[in-house]
Amino acid sequence: MAGAALAEAAPAGAVQRGRRIAPGVTYRQFDIDAAAGEAHAHLLTVDLADPHVRVDLLYPGTVAARATVSRMAGSAGAVAGVNGDFFHISETQHPGVEATGAPVGPAIADGRVLKAAVPDGQRFGPALPPGAGTRDVLGVGTDHRARLDRLGLTGSVTTPEGRIPLKGLNQYALPEDSVGAFTARWGSASRRRAVCGTDTRRSAPCSTDTYEVTVRDGRVVAVSRTPGSGSIPADGTVLVGREEGARRLRKLSVGDRVRVTHGLVAAATRVPYRFAVGGFPVLRDGRPLPGLDDSASAVRTVVGFTGGGLRMLLLVLDGASDYRTGLTVAEEAATLRGLGASDAFNLDGGGSSDLVTRDAGTGGVKVRNHPSGGIERPVANGIGVFSH
Repeated sequence: MAGAALAEAAPAGAVQRGRRIAPGVTYRQFDIDAAAGEAHAHLLTVDLADPHVRVDLLYPGTVAARATVSRMAGSAGAVAGVNGDFFHISETQHPGVEATGAPVGPAIADGRVLKAAVPDGQRFGPALPPGAGTRDVLGVGTDHRARLDRLGLTGSVTTPEGRIPLKGLNQYALPEDSVGAFTARWGSASRRRAVCGTDTRRSAPCSTDTYEVTVRDGRVVAVSRTPGSGSIPADGTVLVGREEGARRLRKLSVGDRVRVTHGLVAAATRVPYRFAVGGFPVLRDGRPLPGLDDSASAVRTVVGFTGGGLRMLLLVLDGASDYRTGLTVAEEAATLRGLGASDAFNLDGGGSSDLVTRDAGTGGVKVRNHPSGGIERPVANGIGVFSH
C-alpha cells in the first residue's frame, strides 16, 4: 500500500463524541475507511499524567491459564480493558501435549516479573515486521510513561558443578539445549510443551532428551527424566532442561544446594517497568515500521501513545459481520498515526479482540465491541485501565 493510501486509513465518517468513563479515561467509537471496506473502531484514551490513573496487566492469576477480558477486568476492579498478547492457543502437532494458554512474550504485572519470551520460531500470530521479535513489549515504567522496548531474560542456576545460564522463565517453549525455570506463577499446567519444537520450527517433534529438577528452599528435593505438571510451591522452583541443558541438570542429586536467579533486562531504559505486555511494534517515532503487511485485513487490537508516553490510546476493531474485514497491519499503523500517536504496538486480534468498560450505572463490566466469534474468547492476558 502506498503512502497516500495509508493516509486514507485515518478515522473517517461518523465519530461518536468522547464519553468519560472515569477521571482521566474516555471512550468513543468511529468508522475507518479501509481498503477492504469500512471498519468500526472502539477507542479508549487514557491520561497517564493523571496521578489517579494507571494501567496494568490483566491476567487470570497464573501464566498458564486463560479468562475473558470482562472477567479479568471485573475481578481486578478495572474501569476498562482490552485483550493483550498472542498466546499458546492450540496444540495439534504434538499428540498428547495440551495447549497451555500461556502468552508468547514477556509479562510484568504490578512490577512483578511473570515470564520471559519464547523463541521467535515458537510464537503464534501473524508474520512479524522485519527486525521485530518475541522480546518486544509495550510497557509503562515507574515514571508513568509508556514505552516500546525489548525485555531479555537474565539469570542463572548455581550448582555444586558450576553456573548454568538460565534461558527460560515460565515459558511454554524453551530454546534448544537450554535450562528454564518454572515458579508458582506458572500455575499447574503441564511443563511438557516446554521441550517441544525448536527455535525455528514450532511443529518440530518434542525432545526426548529431557530432565527436570525440583528445588525447594535452596536444595534439590526431586528429579525426573521428563517434565511434570501440578502446582509449584511459593518457595519452590522447577528446572526443566532439554538436550545440553538436560545433560547439565543430570549432574544434580537430591540434597544438592542450588541457587536460581532470574529477571528481565530492558534494552531501552533503566526505568523499572510496572507493567509490560508482549506483541510487536508497528509505529515508532511517528513512522510506520518498514515491511508492515498491507494485504491481509483482520479485526485487530492496537495500543499507541503520544505526549512522551503520557497519553495512551487503546483501539479495538469491531468484529460484527458488517465490519469483520478489518484493517491490514499497515492500515492499523496509519490509523494510530492519524489519531496523533507517535508509537504503536500490535496485540492479538481476530476472535481475541475485545474492549470492555465498567458501567457507571450498575458497576458491572460491559463488552463494547462485537467479538468476531460471537462471544468473548478466553485469552492469556490484557491491559487494564484503573482510575480512583
